[in-house]
Amino acid sequence: MAPNPSSPQELQQQRQRLRFSDFKFHRTPGGRCTAEVELEWIEGIKVRGSASGQSSPTVDLRVAAEAALRAIERFSDNVLQFDLAGVKSIRAFDANVIIVSITNRAEGPPKLLGSCLVEEDQVRGAVIAVLGATNRVLGNFIAMR
Repeated sequence: MAPNPSSPQELQQQRQRLRFSDFKFHRTPGGRCTAEVELEWIEGIKVRGSASGQSSPTVDLRVAAEAALRAIERFSDNVLQFDLAGVKSIRAFDANVIIVSITNRAEGPPKLLGSCLVEEDQVRGAVIAVLGATNRVLGNFIAMR
């Protein structure tokens, strides 16, 4: 009997990382914001994380970063747990850079740092910075799964 090419084990071997598949960010007229991040592991397996808060340039970045962390935690069934220590947009080398600092409450390095060089969408850049910061911890989790 030939192995089934779509068995969970073979699909897991095909992809060793999550793919950032969708991002939605909304501001309400009342001054609130909501972010939703969707991550896809293998075809059909998608997880979403969301967060909301009072909208401001700084809080918008934080809400987007929190949504990304919630999606990762949901993917891991809360085996991985993170706290967002901070997120900041800075100007460096004639470009905008989003930097995130994350506390890892699970196994692995206790402090994680990620960054993203952004041209236009700084809020989306906060999500990408989180994914960069958590990449190794998440990769180890997937490999041990």
